[in-house]
Amino acid sequence: MNKFYITTPIFYVNDKPHIGHAFTLVLADVTARYHRSLGEETFLLTGTDEHGAKIARAAERQGEEPQQFTDRVSATFSELAKILNVSNNEFIRTTDQEIHWPGVFKIWEAIKASGDIYESEYEGLYCVGHEAFMKKSDLQDGVCPDHQTKPEKIKEKNYFFKLSKYKKRIKEAYVSGAIMVKPASRANEVLAMLEDSEDVSFSRPRKDLEWGIAVPGDDAQTIYVWADALTNYLSAMGYGRNEDWQKWWPADTHVIGKDILRFHGIIWPAMLLSAGLELPKSLLVHGFITVENQKMSKTIGNVIDPVELVKKYGVDPVRYYLLREIPSTEDGDFSYKKLEDRYNGDLANNLGNLVSRVAKLIETKLEGELNFDGKFFDKEVRQKIEEAEQKYRRAVEEFRLHEALTHIWDLFGFANAHIDSHKPWEADQEGSHLLRTITSIVAIIVSGSRWLEPFLPETVEKISNTFGNNLRAYDVLRLAGQKFIVTKIEPLFPRLK
Repeated sequence: MNKFYITTPIFYVNDKPHIGHAFTLVLADVTARYHRSLGEETFLLTGTDEHGAKIARAAERQGEEPQQFTDRVSATFSELAKILNVSNNEFIRTTDQEIHWPGVFKIWEAIKASGDIYESEYEGLYCVGHEAFMKKSDLQDGVCPDHQTKPEKIKEKNYFFKLSKYKKRIKEAYVSGAIMVKPASRANEVLAMLEDSEDVSFSRPRKDLEWGIAVPGDDAQTIYVWADALTNYLSAMGYGRNEDWQKWWPADTHVIGKDILRFHGIIWPAMLLSAGLELPKSLLVHGFITVENQKMSKTIGNVIDPVELVKKYGVDPVRYYLLREIPSTEDGDFSYKKLEDRYNGDLANNLGNLVSRVAKLIETKLEGELNFDGKFFDKEVRQKIEEAEQKYRRAVEEFRLHEALTHIWDLFGFANAHIDSHKPWEADQEGSHLLRTITSIVAIIVSGSRWLEPFLPETVEKISNTFGNNLRAYDVLRLAGQKFIVTKIEPLFPRLK
């Protein structure tokens, strides 16, 4: 059996999750569920990044100890994954000394054994928001463009990592396709950043950064937060504790936001090469979400809480909006109006209406029972299904999940139009016209449900219950002899008022 190992970034716990975190989670979840549907043994990892100066300062502002603070905030991320019905196999925390820390120690020693760690004095501009040093050329008007804060001037003696030693091999990995980046434009960004990359400060004096993992053999230094955090992709699988990680490594894909591309696209591959480990196979890079065309900001008061969204609209409508309205690899915009328009238009009027219409026809015209007979299968419908599946699978595999949903909904739209044009309610109960029309539309619902399951698993479960069958288990070409029994018709998505 093939394996598929996919990760989200581990989320920084300086504050509770917002809609951008929800977007990352559902993108990774759909990809994981899709690969499970192909019969691949799949592992989805998510978790939280809990060390660093920013965390320590956030805890201090709340009047809490760092561990107490991270325990509380990390729990909100773990709960969000459950609320969004994310199928993660593990939730890793970087403060977990039993699970995570052994892997950090092991990779540090492996890099050190390669002769790639050395001591040097460093003077530079440190952005606490990024937990990284920045160059003047990275700034805009003297401030970090992402955090709108002025970096701190720091001069200190640290351990350094010889990243420059691996620049050529990293470039070869991208050019050869050993590491695939989607969208392709982000690969060009990585190559441009690589040209400008230097050795990396790999530790901070412990007197200045106590909240973190001490360097092995030197308690006066704390391991660089990103060296600690990136290792989670290995430590969660057993690296440093047992040999289980070898079953899953290399990662098949890291799902990340565009703001952490440099860390995953350059520093992480360099660490792996130094430690003698295989490189990840791909990076799936998504954009940012604005709110009514404004950047999310506590000051403005427009930060969207995904938990509250789910409470108001339901989990699958929120998943659908994020996956359909926000392009998978580009920036997108959130508004309540757009969400409600998608809900009423796509979910209630299109899919919900289709399922209830067909269920009602089976109930009233066929006494609640449809025996699927291939000879009544409309050829035009078969062709539409086959064409839609090709487009759907291509879109998912190219990380264009919003387009994959478009192809599913185009098919549902065709099904509604097919019912309108063929008017099966006018046929008598025994008529072949009636059976051919209903059978054809059920075939569309079965196919669409199978493809929709990674996106809206709860909805597909409800559709299956309506027809008394696990529709996800069926291939439309193997439906002959199957029985569909309608016992209860409930609206999938009651219209919003």
